[in-house]
Amino acid sequence: MSGATSQPGWLEQIIRGVIGAWTPDTTSRSALAAQSMPPGRGRARRYVRGMLRESGLLFGTPNAPKVPGEGGSNEEQLFLAVLRVFTRIALDVAAHADAAPGPRPEQVLLLFAAMIGKLDAAEDIHRRIERAGRSWPLPHKSWLTVEEALEKRALSLASDPYYGLVLHNGAVYADANLFGRIAAAYFSRSAFPRAVVERQVAFAAQQKARLVEVLVGLVSSERKPGYPVRRAILRQIDDLRLPDALADATREFARKAFDKPVPLPRLTKGIRSTEMRRFIVEQTLLASLVDGRRSPREVEWTQALGKQLEFTPEQLRAMELEMAEFYRRHRDVVDVFSLSGGAEVMGEEWVDEMSTTMRKNYRALLREVKETGELSRLLARVARGQKLSSEEKAVMRAQLIDVAKAVPALAIFAAPGGLLLLLALAKVLPFDLRPSAFREDADD
Repeated sequence: MSGATSQPGWLEQIIRGVIGAWTPDTTSRSALAAQSMPPGRGRARRYVRGMLRESGLLFGTPNAPKVPGEGGSNEEQLFLAVLRVFTRIALDVAAHADAAPGPRPEQVLLLFAAMIGKLDAAEDIHRRIERAGRSWPLPHKSWLTVEEALEKRALSLASDPYYGLVLHNGAVYADANLFGRIAAAYFSRSAFPRAVVERQVAFAAQQKARLVEVLVGLVSSERKPGYPVRRAILRQIDDLRLPDALADATREFARKAFDKPVPLPRLTKGIRSTEMRRFIVEQTLLASLVDGRRSPREVEWTQALGKQLEFTPEQLRAMELEMAEFYRRHRDVVDVFSLSGGAEVMGEEWVDEMSTTMRKNYRALLREVKETGELSRLLARVARGQKLSSEEKAVMRAQLIDVAKAVPALAIFAAPGGLLLLLALAKVLPFDLRPSAFREDADD
């Protein structure tokens, strides 16, 4: 590491800096949703679930602004941005859990220690906090132990995805989910619940291991991986620092899958919870988009995976659009990988698919639009950049639903927020999605 992490004590400096600038989150969608519940663990966990997605941690790239003057590589800046967002989430979780006042920097350090599996260190920090009157301040060694462990884990963030798997996004999300759950359990109890944390750490490790298996399946879907790819993937499995037995099993799975791809039913066996199913599908979609190109076989494989895990084609498209829109809105985010290129590729696939659908269903579509003449007029106004009233939007949505009944592949745009998805896609793509007649009108 270099830059901001080149000197011992950087972790304490980051944590105290975030705490010094922190104000409670009262305006985000996640905060507003959580406020409908009474303070406590349930409210804190509700906030965490929403904020993982809203903050960008789901995509492995938090939408946090860069710190002026902070040096280091893109990978290091991303690593520090993740730690800052984790720290802010911890402070907001404490507020939602109605936690008693305490030495927040040391409590956040405890959470980081627990997240990386150093449970003895976390327990020691908690004991010192409890008897702060006799054993304070916290020894510098306690900070350095967690700091050094985090630095070692950060190495996997810089792994080159050109040869290996795109594990960064999923690993960050799994850690963020784990960190938030530990924070909710800790601050709602005012104690360190070791048994609960052990189960949560084990679940996060299983999440990462299952993601490796599925992404190996994606990589092997077209051809047997060559030696450089195999070596890179096995090194990435080591970088995840899974428990020994799980790491051995995951490496063995990968070696066998390199030569003989695993059938999807076997690959997804045991993935039952909604949380795990969505995690696997979203992270696989991200991995397929991240390098800026997707082969027909990759598209076919990810669609089959979604179907196997009980997601409809419309739901998969909605996930892809959410990813594309996130990266469009946050151009200033530290982006280690080329997801913007992936968004363009996804968009090209969408245009091809929608064009094919339009051609196949031309007569049905023409008949439906003709029968709902108001829809044509409203679409033309939107295409020209004119605003619609709330009543006109309601009419437009109702008529879009009628059209979607004739052309099922268009149903996603008739769903709540469907028009926003269409506009988001239009902004991401290097194409103009408006019908040519609308473009000519606008030009005139």
